[in-house]
Amino acid sequence: MNCSSSSYNILTSCLTWRTSSIVPLQLGFRSTKSKSSPRRVHVAFSSSSSSSSSDLLLVKAAKGEPVSRPPAWMMRQAGRYMAVYRKLAEKYPSFRERSETTDLIVEISLQPWEAFHPDGVIIFSDILTPLPAFGVPFDIEEVRGPVIHSPIRSEEGLKALHPIELEKLQFVGDSLRILCREVEGHAAVLGFVGAPWTIATYIVEGRTTRTYTTIKMESGAHCIQIFDSWGGQLPPDMWDCWSKAIY
Repeated sequence: MNCSSSSYNILTSCLTWRTSSIVPLQLGFRSTKSKSSPRRVHVAFSSSSSSSSSDLLLVKAAKGEPVSRPPAWMMRQAGRYMAVYRKLAEKYPSFRERSETTDLIVEISLQPWEAFHPDGVIIFSDILTPLPAFGVPFDIEEVRGPVIHSPIRSEEGLKALHPIELEKLQFVGDSLRILCREVEGHAAVLGFVGAPWTIATYIVEGRTTRTYTTIKMESGAHCIQIFDSWGGQLPPDMWDCWSKAIY
């Protein structure tokens, strides 16, 4: 695992694959017109942002700087209810094709932008998109959602995994670069990634579940205490990445 830089300028977290240098924050949007308590949210931004992008409203808010109003953007799911998206989905019925083809990713990502001009444009993707690149194939079914037909539930299953092959995710970097050019100076481009526990839940359970019985402990412990006895030996930035993240 590596928390340093990669060839992609992608917002992500310290999982098995190499990522851009990011800074996790817990902050609120501070309006210059309001003295009310800020809303606490978890945000991450790329430390390699250009000077022009740092002036964008959403980026300023993510950095904890005063802003005139909270930034607004559409979550990727919201865009799926737009008529223009539904029409495109009829032409390309496979969700994975839509979310893994650069031209389609860019077109779908820009649909809310072209309709409403929000402060942020989020890439059309899925949190499971990286899975095949390290050995976990999956499908997305219309009704059931994500399905992993061979979930990993044993040590033998873990051995089938391999280091992530970033070249298989080239469409992500390509799409982000195009989106940045398309909205340059007008909106922030957002990437996203699934947190380790959520990704692990899909890999182990094999599908969306309400009970999470397979991935939970089997013997009845009510609480799990995690010891990090020597965490004090780490410098603050490494402790934030390796230890604080699990609490």
